[in-house]
Amino acid sequence: MIPVKGFSGQKVAVLGLGRSGLATARALRAGGAEPICWDDNPAARETAQAEGLACLDLHRNGAFDAIASLIVSPGIPHLYPEPNPVVAAALQAGVPVDNDIGLFFRSFSGPEWHRFDVPPRVVAVTGSNGKSTTAALIHHILTEAGREAQLAGNIGRGVLDIEPGGDGSVVVLELSSYQTELARALTPDVAVFTNLSPDHLDRHGGMGGYFAAKRRLFAEGGPDRAVIGVDEAEGTFLAGQLSEGPADDRVIRVSVSRKLTGPGWQVFARKGFLSEYRKGRQAGSIDMRAIKGLPGAHNHQNACAAYAACRALGLAPRAIEDALRTYPGLPHRSQIIAEANGVTYVNDSKATNVDSALKALSAFRKIRWICGGLEKEGGIAALNAATDEVLCAYVIGREAAGFAMQLATETRVCTTMAEAVAQAMQDSAPGETVLLAPAAASFDQYDNFEQRGDDFVAEVERRL
Repeated sequence: MIPVKGFSGQKVAVLGLGRSGLATARALRAGGAEPICWDDNPAARETAQAEGLACLDLHRNGAFDAIASLIVSPGIPHLYPEPNPVVAAALQAGVPVDNDIGLFFRSFSGPEWHRFDVPPRVVAVTGSNGKSTTAALIHHILTEAGREAQLAGNIGRGVLDIEPGGDGSVVVLELSSYQTELARALTPDVAVFTNLSPDHLDRHGGMGGYFAAKRRLFAEGGPDRAVIGVDEAEGTFLAGQLSEGPADDRVIRVSVSRKLTGPGWQVFARKGFLSEYRKGRQAGSIDMRAIKGLPGAHNHQNACAAYAACRALGLAPRAIEDALRTYPGLPHRSQIIAEANGVTYVNDSKATNVDSALKALSAFRKIRWICGGLEKEGGIAALNAATDEVLCAYVIGREAAGFAMQLATETRVCTTMAEAVAQAMQDSAPGETVLLAPAAASFDQYDNFEQRGDDFVAEVERRL
């Protein structure tokens, strides 16, 4: 646990008592603060009270009298589409609003650090797609190289639930836009921006607000090194803002769409080969084509970003390459779950938007595509540009018929996962891939994308 600093003897309100909220309350208490907790869910309050945490309705008048700060869980809106009433009341009362990420950055360092040969470092990863894989990949590389590392944030453990940093250790954080937009402290040593595509636009008031939330990690954090995906205009703009000139190697540019040139520091992948160039000379090269845990251009982008971050931490190219070859992949992210009778079964339930689904469709050939769910803003028309390898789409979800009508490929309206898997398996032949890449949210049928992916895995395994 990371005890929270700066609130000893003060009352701090905690709104939302899920994983991060409970960890925050415990860490506040460990740092000498008095956490005042609330969640609209009675079961969540009972869990907190069972740990001896005080729960008080933060909706009541005067709730923020003598409160030093309000700590908000990531899923609770503070501005768009409209502020949560408790957040609005805190702001009206002049009470600062923060989250667990902000508390982590203000509390992570300790007095024992002056005895370390190498102080602990923090790598923070954000972006629209690939941030979970990139963060997990960095953690895997560090661990395989013998470095002490912890994985936390939007993946792994809550940031305040991890162990204090040791000599030379690294904390790898995956941070969503919900987390970066509100944290009052953001000071990573290495910050990674994977890419940007439309997502969560209602929460951020549009694309500009969404990019601004991601940009805070770099503009306000001032990392020693920034790894920036430059395949979108926003990434190119961000890299330009952070760089003092073409040779400034504090910014490492990453691409999977073109060869990067110039006197700076670049990592890019083309035709399955990852290349590192620094000061105009090649410093490393890896053949990615045979690395089973990282299929497709989108995973090559993740590998480039992870490679760059680990190089910024001082790891040698050969050590990184060896670790990439042993990376098993993350559940629900281009995860090969089975190979039977010449057919490959891939679970990419995390492909919850059009951009991530496009990347999945470009990574495989002869696809039996399971898609559908709760359609996101912007529609799905862009998917039709990437269906050349799709033999048939098997559409699930409550609005499966409407989803199927928008696809310019052969479709079968299946509605349920069980029917979609059964039909796809029945139709498949050796050399084909049954791919779950929904291009939609899961909430019309499932609690989350993990549950949807688990259902796909269970249906496949039941029939093999």
